[in-house]
Amino acid sequence: MKNNSGLFIWAHRGASAFAPENTIAAFHVAEKMGADGIELDIRLSSEGVPVVIHDPRVDRTSDSTGLVHGKTVAELKRLDMGGWMAPKFRGEPIPTLEDVLIWLDNRMTVNIELKLPRAMPPVLTLLQKYPQARALVSCFKHPVLEIHPELPRGFLTESRFWRRALNRAIRSGATAFHPREDRVTPGMVQEAHRAGLKVFPFTVDDPQQAERFCRWGVDGIFTNRLFPQVDTDRTHDTV
Repeated sequence: MKNNSGLFIWAHRGASAFAPENTIAAFHVAEKMGADGIELDIRLSSEGVPVVIHDPRVDRTSDSTGLVHGKTVAELKRLDMGGWMAPKFRGEPIPTLEDVLIWLDNRMTVNIELKLPRAMPPVLTLLQKYPQARALVSCFKHPVLEIHPELPRGFLTESRFWRRALNRAIRSGATAFHPREDRVTPGMVQEAHRAGLKVFPFTVDDPQQAERFCRWGVDGIFTNRLFPQVDTDRTHDTV
């Protein structure tokens, strides 16, 4: 992929090929590598606090075991979320969404993927508390997006029956459509654009695939590794 491709580069779980996913370290590396925005996943602690982690359990990405919603924020904060990847990341903590919004300020756009629809109310509370945040909220569970037309929203889909999801996104006035990379077609991109939606496929780590999508006119990609290495001449519209 060329640095001047014009694609909006979303760092999927941060620069997760280079730092532990969904940590401040991964988001910091993504910023340094020239990403336009970061993508992160939200689950809830036992108190209902939004925390940044993909899996329902902490087993894969920490030095402990158990369900995320079975642990308090204090218990989650004691976990090592980085040592599994490299010694230099040992001790990297799990961030809360509030931690990320404070760190991020308004430097980059953040895509907040809700892993649970019930995470929407506390996420909304935080976005109201930090109005400077440039946030896009996404989810595979489309009803939770449809009832919040005031938000910039991205409709996620993995289905080969993508028109159903696209039509729901169009009817609800969504901002963007996020299809799995192997579901994308030129016709999909054209239909979404005619309706005023941006198209951001996930998760694109193959440079040839990224080039193909660029020719098809997608607006950007979610990626773990295809970063522009800080090309300061590039500019993008905000999402």
